[in-house]
Amino acid sequence: MKRELVMGINAVSGLVDHAPERIVRAWIKPGGQRLEALAGDLMAHGISIQKSDEQSLERMAKGVRHQGVIAEFQPREPIDDHGLQVLLEECEGDPLLLVLDGVQDPHNLGACLRSAAAAGAVAVVIPRDRAAPLTPVARRSAAGGAELIPLAVVTNLARSLAMLGDQGVWRLGLAVESTGGSLFEADLTGPLALVLGGEEKGLRQLTRKRCDGLIHIPMPGSMESLNVSVAAGVALFEAVRVRTES
Repeated sequence: MKRELVMGINAVSGLVDHAPERIVRAWIKPGGQRLEALAGDLMAHGISIQKSDEQSLERMAKGVRHQGVIAEFQPREPIDDHGLQVLLEECEGDPLLLVLDGVQDPHNLGACLRSAAAAGAVAVVIPRDRAAPLTPVARRSAAGGAELIPLAVVTNLARSLAMLGDQGVWRLGLAVESTGGSLFEADLTGPLALVLGGEEKGLRQLTRKRCDGLIHIPMPGSMESLNVSVAAGVALFEAVRVRTES
């Protein structure tokens, strides 16, 4: 299995907490209470640690902020279209999914994975083309979330949305200009996919057509839109609130 590097205290800590068996080894710069505590956690799991200086870590990180720690690990592989269908068929209860239509910034992808994992979503779905892949930057932003929730990388997003509909999943798209009602008034119970667009163009027209409805997040302030990862977090945890109370 292909190995990758993950950088940053939160990202490596997330791996230690949730998937220590995937970590092969780690490099840590001596000094600092948080780094010393992380080194202790790694050693407690029998993971090999090598003390490294700043220059060595910088060369390994290749521009990604590392905060004094880098770990080599065996990543959780994304699932494909078939894997997503199998996941839904085997899912117990009402699944919650996050679908991202062309998110380009790996920081946003990572933040969305983190929020989706925290909200108990069963998967995050992205298209294979014209979207940020799961890079080290995305993994760092996910702070371990990339190992907690399946990432489905699908060939054709519109076709995958149609499949979700066939599986009984209600598909709600978030669009700033939507007149279809507020997120806070929508029915977020039952099998649900929240569909968000990319940073610049939002939801593509074909994606909109595959949604059962379009809603918006009310913004009484002077801003017209939210960052996609912030919007995803708001929508996911509103769904959590509604589903918990129902």
